[in-house]
Parts: sequence; C-alpha cells; structure tokens
Amino acid sequence: MTTVDHPALRPGFLADLLVVPHGPLARLEVVQESASTNTELAAAVAADPQAWPAPALLVAEHQVAGRGRSGRGWDTPARTALTGSLLVRPDVPRDRLSWLPLLAGLATVRCLRATAGVEAVVKWPNDVLVPAPGAGAGAAREEAGWGTYRKVAGILCELLPDGGAIVGVGLNVLQSERELPVASATSLALVGAATTDREVLLTALEESFAQTLGRWQAAAGDAVEAGLAEECAEVSATLGAQVRVELTGGGQVVGEAYGFGPDGSLLVREADGTGHVLHSGDVHHLRLRDGARAGAADGTSAGVPTVDGGGVPGPLN
Repeated sequence: MTTVDHPALRPGFLADLLVVPHGPLARLEVVQESASTNTELAAAVAADPQAWPAPALLVAEHQVAGRGRSGRGWDTPARTALTGSLLVRPDVPRDRLSWLPLLAGLATVRCLRATAGVEAVVKWPNDVLVPAPGAGAGAAREEAGWGTYRKVAGILCELLPDGGAIVGVGLNVLQSERELPVASATSLALVGAATTDREVLLTALEESFAQTLGRWQAAAGDAVEAGLAEECAEVSATLGAQVRVELTGGGQVVGEAYGFGPDGSLLVREADGTGHVLHSGDVHHLRLRDGARAGAADGTSAGVPTVDGGGVPGPLN
C-alpha cells in the first residue's frame, strides 16, 4: 500500500476538534513512533505532572513494542491502526476504578457500531470482537477457540501511583490479512466497515469515552446506578457463554459466565451450581450464547486492575 492508503493523522486538525474548548481533552500529542504509548505517557506524567492535565491523550502513528497481559508484546505497521493512551483522573473512589476496562470496552463498541457500522462486542473485560466477513450468512471461516469472531481492538488499563489511570487502546483499522499477527485478529478494513478514516474514528472514540466517563463520574463511580453495568452486559460476548477460566494462582473454573460483580468482576457458575467471583485469570470462551464457538485459544488473559497498579490484558495480541 502507498502512503495515500495510509494517510497521516493531522495533529492540528485533531486538536481543533478534540481539545478544549471544542472537545473533551486538555492535551493531545501525536508522535510518529513509540515503543509503548502507555509506558511513554506514564513516564511523561511522572516527570512533569503539571504538563499533562487530564484528560490527556498520546497517540502514536507507529507503536513498535506495545504491551499486553503478562508482558506479551505486539506491534502494527505504521499508520494502519489507532494506538493511543488516555490519561484520566476520575473523581470516583479508587476501588471503583476496576470498572475502567469494561467502560473503555463499552465506549469502543459504541463508537464502532455508530461510526463504523460493525456489530462489535466485548470479551471480558478488555477485548473488542467483531463478526468475521460472512458470519451472518454462515460462510465465515471458524478459527479454533474463536469461532466466527475476530479481535479488532484491545485495551490495557494501568493505575498510577498518584491516583490517575492510563487507558491504552489499540484498534486495527487498515491492516491487510497478511499484516495481522494471528488468524484470530482482523481489521475494520477487512470486515467492511463503513469508514476506515482514522481521524473520524479517533474523534468518535474520544467523544464516546468522554460521555461514558461523564456518566460514571456523575454516579460517583457506581456503574450500576449509572446504568452502565447493564449496558456493559448488553454488549458482552462473555455473559451467557460457557467459559474456562485458568486462575492466576493455579487451577481452573469451568461454567457459565452469568453476570458482573459490583466491581466489574466476572461471576461464573459451575454445572453443580457452585458460584465463583473472578477478578483475574485467562478466560477461554467455550461456547457463546448464540451457539458459535469463540474465545481465547491463544491464552489471551482477562483481569481487573488492582489498586496497587496492576494492569489488565492489553491491545491486539
């Protein structure tokens, strides 16, 4: 593909749309290359917190060493994806920050449905999936462990020592099939999205996230009171699915994922009725509620961030 097929983001144009007084951001920076926008933003905030008022967004045209769960790495060809990290300082109790991955997933799904016209769903708590081409007609190729779903975006949330949080999002936009690292991944271009304009998508994503965060903060971080817990459940591919969760400390739980806890944890009920409240673990979808197999055959993790700065699994592995 030529550079015409991969147009560069225009920082000034995006700032006019997204930075106050016209948009939700206090600062926007676009860099040509970053090893990891989460790492780079965290370091910048630690070095000069006054220079990074929240919400602030760092976007990289080419991320070469993105981070996922347990140190898993990933990269994307330049100008084919949206890779960015958002600094937020939500005015909510710290123990409610565990909702951030689910809320970021909800905001991403809303953006993709409304702007790109794709029926995105969330795999608890941090992967965004879309139906593969031909899925509706029964013609899509099934991938072991994923069925006819493909991963189009991933989220990595990390808490900062000063009480802030960084929400990293990686969205595959323009990649061809040969540019994807695994067969279970896809891009918006490959699934026939209504738009693959990265500036349009970035603007819509930030506006969606600002709206979602605003509702959450207005309810003092109570996702149930805000109605956001119910909306997260509505876009979840995990709830209603048979899952196998490999626990962080060893062992596993197999059963039906039937709900979210008040902190965004996953509730799983075994066949004998035994219930579990899971805050972290490697989640494998065995069968989705619509009957199609899906999941994380490659060991993609899921988890909820802890108040000591623990992360959640991340973008596009």
